[in-house]
Amino acid sequence: MLEPNQDWDDAFANMAHIPGSEKLPQFWTDRAAAYRASGVKVDQDIAYGEHPREKFDLVWPEGTPEGLVVFIHGGFWMRLDKSYWTDFAEGARAHGWAVCLPSYTLAPDARISHMTSQIGRAIEAASKHVSGPIRITGHSAGGHLATRMMCDDTPLTSATLERIEAVQSISGLHDLRPLMQTKMNETLHLGEAEAVLESAVLHRPVRAIPYCAWVGGGERPEFIRQSELMAQMWSGLDTRSQCVVDGQHDHFTVLEGLRSPDGGITLNLVGQSGQ
Repeated sequence: MLEPNQDWDDAFANMAHIPGSEKLPQFWTDRAAAYRASGVKVDQDIAYGEHPREKFDLVWPEGTPEGLVVFIHGGFWMRLDKSYWTDFAEGARAHGWAVCLPSYTLAPDARISHMTSQIGRAIEAASKHVSGPIRITGHSAGGHLATRMMCDDTPLTSATLERIEAVQSISGLHDLRPLMQTKMNETLHLGEAEAVLESAVLHRPVRAIPYCAWVGGGERPEFIRQSELMAQMWSGLDTRSQCVVDGQHDHFTVLEGLRSPDGGITLNLVGQSGQ
């Protein structure tokens, strides 16, 4: 439970509470590069706009894809890009899905509302490369952006929405108002109006698309709270929503199951978990 005088900087400080986490960005970089060099077919830097970061990669399965999975990276809307995460496509790829990994413009060069629009355009562009159903997921800030795709003000077209089978947020942030009380906001520049606009918990779902908020049981309590809150809010709005608290995973190990076709988080993403 949150205290009235909550230290909001600490509430969102994942790396400060995970020993050795400062080594993770280089570890992810090296592992993703090795995966791209392994012989898996990856089409890189497909443009969906004119900005240098408006590009996505497509990881292809063997044979005709079952459909399109979109994985949106995190980094508090301020850090990282698609190149860190290529190997996290493997679980879905092994099940026959093509996987799109988009980059987007980061703060302070872009507002979060602009990133929401960019991800919508990235999905629209990727959907023209791969036919069939679409499943959307994202981690942390990417979980926020994934969830925003099924809000009542979604940037997606009705034709694309009809193809979406499910959305899975991983350790996502869905109430952005507390971020206004953090040092991060010196970069994010969130005001009340944008924080409300970009908080998925304050929106209705645009359609009854099955929704899952997946979060590690060992994460900072605020991430668990926001995941549970998101699922609870939309469960009351005629949407099949659930929150899965995954063991004692922290904010980063919770992603590891995406690299395996047998990972519970992968099976949930591709619709084979039975949940």
